[in-house]
Amino acid sequence: MNQQPFAVPPQWWAPKLSPFWVRLMRRQRLRKIKREQKITRIDVEGVEHLQQALDSGAGVLITPNHSFHYDSYAMFEAAATVNRPFYFLAAWQVFAMSTRWERWVLQAHGVFSIDREGTDLRAFKTAVDIIKTSPYPLVVFPEGDIYHTNDRLTPFRDGAAAMAISAAKRADRPIVLVPTALKIWYCEDPTKNLLKVLENLEGRFNWRPRPDLSLKDRVYRVAEGILTLKELEYLNSPQAGPLSGRLRQLAETLLSRMEQRSGIKSKGGIIPERVKDVRRHHIQVLQKPDVPADERIQLLLEMDDLFFIVQLFSYPGDYAHTQPTIERLAEIIDKFEEDVLGLSYPSVKGERRITVRFGEPIAAQPYIAQPDGSHALTQALENRVQGLLDSLNGVNEGTPA
Repeated sequence: MNQQPFAVPPQWWAPKLSPFWVRLMRRQRLRKIKREQKITRIDVEGVEHLQQALDSGAGVLITPNHSFHYDSYAMFEAAATVNRPFYFLAAWQVFAMSTRWERWVLQAHGVFSIDREGTDLRAFKTAVDIIKTSPYPLVVFPEGDIYHTNDRLTPFRDGAAAMAISAAKRADRPIVLVPTALKIWYCEDPTKNLLKVLENLEGRFNWRPRPDLSLKDRVYRVAEGILTLKELEYLNSPQAGPLSGRLRQLAETLLSRMEQRSGIKSKGGIIPERVKDVRRHHIQVLQKPDVPADERIQLLLEMDDLFFIVQLFSYPGDYAHTQPTIERLAEIIDKFEEDVLGLSYPSVKGERRITVRFGEPIAAQPYIAQPDGSHALTQALENRVQGLLDSLNGVNEGTPA
């Protein structure tokens, strides 16, 4: 995962969608993704579901999974198939870490910012207004972060569903959500390049390379080594048990300590939501001018630890055990490059192709009257998107390692 600044946003970036510029820059986007990421093909399936919703005059919210850094490029190409640009909601850090030219391009492509750590009413209202009245769909990634687990969703946040329900309460037209699956495959065997990264990682531990082991065994050997070092750092000794359990234990231990220290009562939700609560508390305290120096240092260290906890959460532990395809093993190695080697983006291991599959729309109106409608709609969306991913994998299981 990429480390980002977490603080009060310096400003809000509004959407300035220009269909003209979106169309004009299409070839440039395709050249860029081919040159920099070796994405040579983007297939769009299930277009009839999205087209039907648009032709009916409904307000449309598109909810894809969020598994790789360039998924927005796939969605831009999907927009071209229906000849209608999309709006996009993105974390404010995307704008803050971009150049002035890049910000202009983002806004011209309909991207606007949201403060995910706070209560960003301006971004929420803008999203609701787009869904309620715009002829162009809005894209929101309900997973929030990029976890590099393309085959397995991480729990969806309720924000996208809340936006759709809020729009449905106020709109004079139907509001629908279009579940969408994004899946990437290798077109050529990347094993040679994956092994180079593993040798680099093994060298970090002063280990000898183990070409006698399978790719899967070498990946999990490195994972065990990394986790053991972090357990020594935070818990003073290595822990026993399966990798997945140790990952959860370390994350829970660190997060519980910070919740207790901050006086935050855990709501029992998923780890990213609990991290968000603690991070919001720390940001608010750090804004105060009279915070003692030692307290400020402690809070800043804990902000780093909160990021580490989300990194732990992003590793399911058993992701490649049951189905060790090249794609799954490559995703784990990509994560190692970001989390251990400190790369902003993983290296490109080979030529790839992407499939975008739209599913049948889900009407938002029936969820308005439900006591916990946002959560129920979120669960429905999550199940649909996972089903679409499973169906894509049923057609192409990936390359065995």
